[in-house]
Amino acid sequence: VTEKMTSLRNFFLYKCLFALSIWNHISLSVENGLFASISNDFPEDGSDKNIKSLPLLFTNSHQSKVNFDWVVIENTTESLSLSEITNDNVKKLVALLSNFRQGSRLQNLTLTNVSVDWNDLIEIFQTVWHSSVEYFIMNNVTQLSDIERCHFDYSGTSMKALTMKKVLIKDLYFIQDYLYRIFADMNIEALTIAESEMIHMLCPSFDSPFRYLNFFKNDLTDLLFQKCEKLNLKLLVLQRNKFESLSKVSFMTSHMKSLKYLDMSSNLLSHDGADVQCQWTESLTGLDLSSNQLTDAVFECLPVNVKTLDLQNNQITSVPRGMAELKFLKELNLASNKLADLPECGGFTFLEFLNIEMNLILTPSANFFQSCPRVRELQAGRNPFKCSCELQDFIRLERQSGGKLFDWPAAYVCEYPEDLRGTQLKDFHLTELACNTMLLLVTAVLLTLVLVAVVAFLCIYLDVPWYVRMTWQWTQTKRRARHDHPKEQEGFLQFHAFISYSERDSVWVKNELIPNLEKGEGRVQLCQHERDFIPGKTIVENIINCIEKSYKSIFVLSPNFVQSEWCHYELYFAHHKLFSENSNSLILILLEPIAPYVIPARYHKLKALMAKRTYLEWPKERSKRAFFWANLRAAISINLPMCFEANEEHSD
Repeated sequence: VTEKMTSLRNFFLYKCLFALSIWNHISLSVENGLFASISNDFPEDGSDKNIKSLPLLFTNSHQSKVNFDWVVIENTTESLSLSEITNDNVKKLVALLSNFRQGSRLQNLTLTNVSVDWNDLIEIFQTVWHSSVEYFIMNNVTQLSDIERCHFDYSGTSMKALTMKKVLIKDLYFIQDYLYRIFADMNIEALTIAESEMIHMLCPSFDSPFRYLNFFKNDLTDLLFQKCEKLNLKLLVLQRNKFESLSKVSFMTSHMKSLKYLDMSSNLLSHDGADVQCQWTESLTGLDLSSNQLTDAVFECLPVNVKTLDLQNNQITSVPRGMAELKFLKELNLASNKLADLPECGGFTFLEFLNIEMNLILTPSANFFQSCPRVRELQAGRNPFKCSCELQDFIRLERQSGGKLFDWPAAYVCEYPEDLRGTQLKDFHLTELACNTMLLLVTAVLLTLVLVAVVAFLCIYLDVPWYVRMTWQWTQTKRRARHDHPKEQEGFLQFHAFISYSERDSVWVKNELIPNLEKGEGRVQLCQHERDFIPGKTIVENIINCIEKSYKSIFVLSPNFVQSEWCHYELYFAHHKLFSENSNSLILILLEPIAPYVIPARYHKLKALMAKRTYLEWPKERSKRAFFWANLRAAISINLPMCFEANEEHSD
């Protein structure tokens, strides 16, 4: 019955306080009051005896009308949040907090928008220090009056952690030690002073119980904690300050024998490595140096026992091979630097996780996992990959790695060349021949050899060298003729026809052909090599000369003809004239039948002429020979120039 009555009493008290706070919040100004927020609802049946967070609103004009049962409050409230603390109501706040003596349930206290004088601020601290509060947070603190030396009693406290954010000190001229000494000698485990433009912090006067210090976003410099041997920290956060020298930071930690983690991100740190020694504490296993100005020389100034290292967003272009070995390094973050390739693991053989995203890697090395056999996860995406043959090995490596590439395939996209931009690496393929230089070279050599063999065979089969040689001789002869006798080149034709025949067929030529054409009516002037070749000139020159001065060229074809080298020459030059002058100057006489297999392969022009052009066949019957001679005369018929006929009559 007693427990039930107590529970109902708490319930009705809570309801009254809540209704009063709502009424005051609506009808009264809170400019000079205190407001406490509520974090959870109270049960309707009043069964919960513990009030986790109590809403309160105090005003100067109504403070006499509200009487609270502080015994109930201090025995039921664990968290209290108050705001708008000023010099006018600070006494009321101190009176309230004095009720939470050690042993009460209040553990968490938050004060927001505090604007008081230095002495009032110290009084608030001193009151909280001797209360049951373990975790104290102050947000938006403005100190108004002059800072003076004061005595602070640190004894008998339940405090474990103090957090102060956005502290503004309007007193510009004061002795720094008066302010910083209060915080430096606090006997608590965790201290956070953030976003407060703090420029310095003193070393504690005695061996400090601090295990955690967080000075986020202040104006601290390299002078912090130099030669300070009183700190036994495990975690130190100095993010977003103004530290510049990495070596001085290392000396700062050298006396912190228990320091495990250090956050130096978003500072101005650099290290030139010019004979500057670094001395880190051996206990440091986690180091965050991201968003600084560090270059490759940073690898000369790293703690040897570090396990987790963050070098993201710096100016690193490569990992030096001669760096000191980091035997215990397991996690390395090199994202957002200027690396052109994956690093080798010569300096950190036990590396398990590597982040190298957003660098300048075009074609990552395919032997990475051979150099780093213990790596379980590689984050190499969002680099400007160049999709070429060199990248094929890396893509093949992904298939063999068993899922070690983080965020594959979405983060691995071609950047170059332009036509492949946006293509995922998994969709990029090239043939083995296109990427294997040795195979490509062997294939090219084989194709070249085959081509050379085919050309050589055709040259031999078609007697190409012979035709080249003949073309050269014909060209040279024509050039010499124009050079030696330029006027003769403009002369007239001298013969009706040039006769080309084999010496073995000379009997028929001399006894039948020449007599029947050169004698009688309509005589024909023939050019015969035995009587019309000019002494002193080469045979080739004489052949070309006679063909050029003859209107027609008569070829006496027989099996003997195709066996004669000189007949082949004459046929070639006459055929060349046929095409060069676009004339119809060839007359073929088939003296004896020629079987196709008898004609050599190089006589392809003769085969072509016999297939395309009509020829006169020498008849065996005498009765048909008159018709043969008539046709031959008709094929030769031409009126030579008058000057030639005059020369002929004169010679007769």
